[in-house]
Amino acid sequence: MIDLRTASLKITVLTFSMVSVMACKKIFLKPQPVVQENTAVFDWFDYQGKDDAYTNISKSDAEYLNPILAGFYPDPTICSADGKFYLVNSSFCYFPGLPIFESTDLVNWKQIGNIINRREQADFGNSRLSGGMYAPTIRYSKGIFYVICTNVSGVGNFIVTAKNPAGPWSNPIKLPEVDGIDPDIFFDEDGKVYITHNGPPPNNISLHDGHRAIYMLEYDLEKQKIISEPKLVINGGTDMAIKPVWIEGPHVIKKDGFYYLICAQGGTGFNHSEVVFRSKDVYGPYESYAHNPILTQRHLDPNRKNLVSTTGHADFVQLSNGDWWSVFLGCRPYEGDLYNTGRETFMMPVEWKNGWPEIVGGNEAIPMKNKRPDLPLSKEKTEPNNGNFVWKDDFDSNELSLKWNFIRTPSEKWYELTNGKLVIKPRKESIHTETNFSFIGRRQQHLKFEASVKFEFTPKDNLQVAGLTAFQNEKHYLLIGKRLNSEGKQEVFVERTASKINNGKSEIIAKKELLNNDKTLFVKIEGNGRKYSFYYKTTDKQEWNLLIKDVDGSILSTKEAGGFVGTYLAMYTSSEHFER
Repeated sequence: MIDLRTASLKITVLTFSMVSVMACKKIFLKPQPVVQENTAVFDWFDYQGKDDAYTNISKSDAEYLNPILAGFYPDPTICSADGKFYLVNSSFCYFPGLPIFESTDLVNWKQIGNIINRREQADFGNSRLSGGMYAPTIRYSKGIFYVICTNVSGVGNFIVTAKNPAGPWSNPIKLPEVDGIDPDIFFDEDGKVYITHNGPPPNNISLHDGHRAIYMLEYDLEKQKIISEPKLVINGGTDMAIKPVWIEGPHVIKKDGFYYLICAQGGTGFNHSEVVFRSKDVYGPYESYAHNPILTQRHLDPNRKNLVSTTGHADFVQLSNGDWWSVFLGCRPYEGDLYNTGRETFMMPVEWKNGWPEIVGGNEAIPMKNKRPDLPLSKEKTEPNNGNFVWKDDFDSNELSLKWNFIRTPSEKWYELTNGKLVIKPRKESIHTETNFSFIGRRQQHLKFEASVKFEFTPKDNLQVAGLTAFQNEKHYLLIGKRLNSEGKQEVFVERTASKINNGKSEIIAKKELLNNDKTLFVKIEGNGRKYSFYYKTTDKQEWNLLIKDVDGSILSTKEAGGFVGTYLAMYTSSEHFER
């Protein structure tokens, strides 16, 4: 016979125990929030592009502006699918990587994702910033998108796939047999698939500096493996008699029974160009076009107005009406060969002459505006990617905007979006080191611009820093921030780091004590070509106070800093920015 009182007691105890266990599980399994004492709390980030060239130009709906993607968007590749166009750029060791854009009119581009957005796809570790993801190719075949790329800081050459271009994208399919960079994937009409890439010279014997070659291999889609030996298709470039350098960035196109191979040549600098070859057989022999290059700016007057340089590394796309267009990289220098914005994405039409493609006006000065493609103009409202514009992030979303990047792959989450604020945790990793330090940045897209932030930060010792940086790499940056001085008083300061200044050591070039010890600080960077100026204030109603004017920003240029990236404007904090 059951004692109901005892049973009831046992049930009550059991129920209480289960509730207690579940409560404990909730306590211990709940992710620990990033928000804690001594964080840097950013209220907003404001960016304003103010280029004089855009101010003095008018554009009708029948025209578009170049570049189509301003700022650090190099090595563009493009494809079409189901009436839309998709464009991808290289990203090196910024994460998430390989940004992908969508458009219906080739003029208005909307970023829809990043192809590399999970640590299992790419962990850049402590790689140099200009390592990571080199030039990709995007193609579409039978309902699947393919991106082939080189991760020079990891698996080497690989393919990722997706049914939806916005993602998710697969983990990398490794291609160990592909020895080189800049791979292309080509789907032939007979169902065969070929991978073409830049590689070492034949037998690894260089006949001159910069001697490279183009190779082709067959790829089995089902088995996901290379099924042929590499075949040399281009040795050196257009003409070995002139000692061509850095033949790279190949793309294969088929038209009217010919295979066309378009390649960059000359190196991704002042002598950059695009050249074309053709053959009746996919493996060649390939004939060089008599009127190569089909794109370059190297021979033009360096003092011309609205200078564009370094053009090359093109990809082609065909419209439904039969028209062809090209996207390619270029730079907008401000003095000679100085550019801080990096390599950008430009667009020009392609015309076919006697069986050969030519980029229209490719050997003339690239225009800032041009007649747009013969496509219906998109009515969708998208964030601007060129021209002068204002962009502000109030951090009122649950996820970071796609415009934001980290440096290298995070191994932990050190930021949080909460209550309309971006909270960033200072960590021992600092901006001087090749690590994933606490940095969230977006591209500088104009030669003339303003970037400002409002943030709260109370440093606990004189090692800690938070602020805003104009950053090219760990050895070339400018930083305005808040710290404690040697007397334990809060001050706003500007720091400069450049390899050719002060023996490469960081130096404070301006500082001002914050008399009221205010927790809140507003800081602003104004850039105008070479000149960068730094401002601060402590309340909304105050006017901006100039801290230092016309700092030489050429240290942020590719020529001075080296590498393949462009300047970022970023929120930054560290618990050990200064040495003990």
